[in-house]
Order: sequence, then C-alpha cells, then structure tokens
Amino acid sequence: MNQPIGMIDSGVGGVSVLFEALRLLPEERFLFYGDNANAPYGDQPLERIQANTARCVEKLLSQGIKALLIACNTATSAYAAQLRATLAIPVIGMEPALKPASSLRHGGQVLVLATDATLHLEKFHRLMQLYGQDAVPVVGKGIVELVEAGKACSKEMEALLARLLEPYLRRQTDALVLGCTHYIFLKPLLERLLPGVPLVDGNLGTVRQLRRVLCQQGLLAPEGSKGGYTLMSSGGPEYTCLMERLLRSLDPATPSADEACADALRQERTK
Repeated sequence: MNQPIGMIDSGVGGVSVLFEALRLLPEERFLFYGDNANAPYGDQPLERIQANTARCVEKLLSQGIKALLIACNTATSAYAAQLRATLAIPVIGMEPALKPASSLRHGGQVLVLATDATLHLEKFHRLMQLYGQDAVPVVGKGIVELVEAGKACSKEMEALLARLLEPYLRRQTDALVLGCTHYIFLKPLLERLLPGVPLVDGNLGTVRQLRRVLCQQGLLAPEGSKGGYTLMSSGGPEYTCLMERLLRSLDPATPSADEACADALRQERTK
C-alpha cells in the first residue's frame, strides 16, 4: 500500500503535524495541502468551513490517497464526522489536548488557547464536559493571521499573546493547551510569558493514532519504501516556501526554535 497519505489544514500550521508524521512514519509519502487562500478558518461560519474543507479533500482524493489526516482542529470539529460517514478511506482528525492537560492540574487552571470556531463547536463542548474542570477557553484571535504572514516570532505576535493571556495570569496556571496547529510555532514566546507552565498539544497523539489505523487496516507502506512529502497550497508558492521554513524550524538538526525566534525578534527590534 504505497499510496500517499493526504493531510489538510487551513494554512501552514499543519506542517507541525507533518513533522511528527515524518518522524514516526518515515516510509510513508505525504501530500500536504494548506488552504492558505481561505485562512483562517477559525472565525468563519460553519457552512463555509465545511465547504472549504470539502474542496481540499477533493483535491487530495483526486491524487489517490489511502488515508486522510485533518491537521486542523477547526476543520476536524466542523467536518470530520461527515467525512468519516462518506469516505471509504480512514479519516483521522484532531482535537484540543484537554484530556492529557487535565492530568497536570494541581489546584490551578488549564488554559485552552484555540480558535473561536473550535471553542464553540460541539466537539469541544463534549471535551469540556469530560475533562474541563478548571479549564478556561481563550480565543486566539489574530494569531493565525500573523503565523500565515510569516510573523510567528515578531514584536506583533509577542504583544498579541501578552494581551490575550494577561487577564488569566493572576491565577495559577497548571497547563496551556495549544488548540490550533499554528500555535506550535509560538512555543518560544509562550514559554517566556508562562515560565514553567507545560504546553500541551495533540500532534504526536494524532500521528500515533494514524499509525495505529494504518497498521490495523493493512495500509502501512511496504518495508524499505522511500518516504517523503509534497507541499501544496491554494495560496501560491510563497506559502509553500513558508511551510518549508516552518517545517525545517522544527528539526533538531537546525538551530533551535527558541534561538531562531530570539534572532527573529532581535531583527524586528532593530527595524
């Protein structure tokens, strides 16, 4: 089963999931499609999110994918159930990692930073009922737009995060859930704003689930297959270039994300 695995996101954030997938499934081929022309999804009406997601999925289905990973919390919440009901291939989605974060509580709050759509759709409400004791939803308004503009580490992002989180910093915070794949690239800034607070995301758990499903259904690539990835975007080549830069920034063989972020901030401040 050497067909590729399709991955979609509203934009560039999903390459943080692709990074984990390349580590855990090195013999698989991945087709990643970012819908940058329509990002962000998080403040769109449900019907529009569903239509955009469907269009991305159709593009990947036309290329013969054997499985689909929705590397976007918002698109998963809005449309994964419908896709699972209609597609003949496995569909793996994402959700804010509230369950693992809840185990880190020791008297304080758990902040859940996510898009407006993710926090208001039914999937998150069910998570809150199960694991949401002392969980505080925080809408990350404006974050995705800056990441999409290549400003994950910038003065603007630093100021935006400080403004969004300031109202919650008077209470003890035991964990911060990164409920959008774009937010993975903010870790260096968040670690400075919330020193010592664990940052929890669902990327690795999602890829482990993908691997389990492929194994169960006999869809793993043959041993010795040459894996790899192809990046595609509805927004043009400038976005695939940004995806490549962000993907490489997660590689331990390159300068650490914290160093890269510090360098970017220093350059911003000298402008």
